[in-house]
Amino acid sequence: MRTIGLIGGMSWESSAEYYRLVNTFVRERLGGLHSARCVLYSVDFAEIERLQVAGEWERAGDVLAGAARGLEAAGAELVLICTNTMHKVAAQVADAVSVPLLHLGDATAGAVRAAGVRRVGLLGTAFTMEQDFYRDRLTGHGLDVLVPDAAGRAVVHRVIYEELCLGVVREASRDAYRDVIGELVRRGAEGVILGCTEIELLIGQEHSPVPVFPTTRLHARAAVEAALAPDG
Repeated sequence: MRTIGLIGGMSWESSAEYYRLVNTFVRERLGGLHSARCVLYSVDFAEIERLQVAGEWERAGDVLAGAARGLEAAGAELVLICTNTMHKVAAQVADAVSVPLLHLGDATAGAVRAAGVRRVGLLGTAFTMEQDFYRDRLTGHGLDVLVPDAAGRAVVHRVIYEELCLGVVREASRDAYRDVIGELVRRGAEGVILGCTEIELLIGQEHSPVPVFPTTRLHARAAVEAALAPDG
């Protein structure tokens, strides 16, 4: 079993879910008392969030690159950035280490395509929905990506930062997300990517009329598959 390196803390609410999931999937695969070999580097999200808002992505990338180097030094044999938004600096992080970076967008796109979905809605932070770095990764896999309108994007973003990242789950926010999903479906979305690792705390398959693709779960499963893959 290869050692999985997790760059977490963005937020720690979803990082805890990553840790739970990688261990759950290893136990499912290997049985008994098996658990994941993993190392977690948890950053201070307040620092990262300030850099996001200021548009200082290179400095934020430096923080995550340092975390990745720390994970490799601690024995990690593959690295995950445990947040969709910070994949904006994925190349900077990948260049900082000699071990593979498992890109969340690739894991997600693979699951969407495997489900036979081509036109997909994307929920996430404003950075993820409005900038090209994540949507382009998905379209590079042949997907047609829809995002909510401006009002919908504002609602989705606010709930992530003001509620979910703080561990707050409100039924009114769930209803608001369901409305946003419904609008995406009316525009032709055949599925919806939960493109922020906290959204799974709020939305499950039972809240959507079309398939949802939970990125935290998909990324964690892909990490375990890579960690347990035979050499060569």
